[in-house]
Amino acid sequence: MKRVTGIGGLFFKTTDPKETKEWYKKHLGFNTDDWGCTFWWKDENGKKCSTQWSPFSNDTEYYEPSKKDFMFNYRVENLVELLKLLKQEGVEVIGEIQEFEYGKFGYIMDNDSNKIELWEPIDAAFE
Repeated sequence: MKRVTGIGGLFFKTTDPKETKEWYKKHLGFNTDDWGCTFWWKDENGKKCSTQWSPFSNDTEYYEPSKKDFMFNYRVENLVELLKLLKQEGVEVIGEIQEFEYGKFGYIMDNDSNKIELWEPIDAAFE
């Protein structure tokens, strides 16, 4: 079973998310919206995929229990089975799987107390 298939998103804290999105739009050409910017690409089989770039407010609690200013989001193929395997390997799994029209999400902590978001995407939901 494949574990991680790619980077699903780059999430970081900033003092002013709106200003940060505008700066990246103006200076680097990011096509920003309320969530940040979605980058589209194709995998080795030609399947359309996405990676999300999102600045969050400094006071976000979304990254907790991590105290870091960033959170990684990794794309996975089978979230349910991967979380079972990670639990068996002694990895701390946080909460329950969350399901949305664009995919399933699960959360773990790495060995350096970074919260990791695992995403089983439904990329077609963004089209």
